[in-house]
Amino acid sequence: MGKQKEFTGVVISDKMQKTVVVKTMHLTRHAKYSKIVKRHNKFKAHDELGAAKLGDTVRIVESRPLSKDKRFIVKQIIKKAIEAQVISPEEIV
Repeated sequence: MGKQKEFTGVVISDKMQKTVVVKTMHLTRHAKYSKIVKRHNKFKAHDELGAAKLGDTVRIVESRPLSKDKRFIVKQIIKKAIEAQVISPEEIV
């Protein structure tokens, strides 16, 4: 068998149980105009522990089909997102 596909991307949704949506970006050259353009793909990935949160950078690896859309597993959390601090109106005064 061939090598498993491996991508690095950012978690854009963690609302499902044990599943995150990861957005991967890559650069490609336009066929006609030869300009470099950004392209993205969104993959649903299995996150057994639920450790990956919104904004985290993760590494995902290809696996057997786990559901209709899920074909990847979260292998590693590379960088945790910096959580924005929410300030209540009482703290402003």
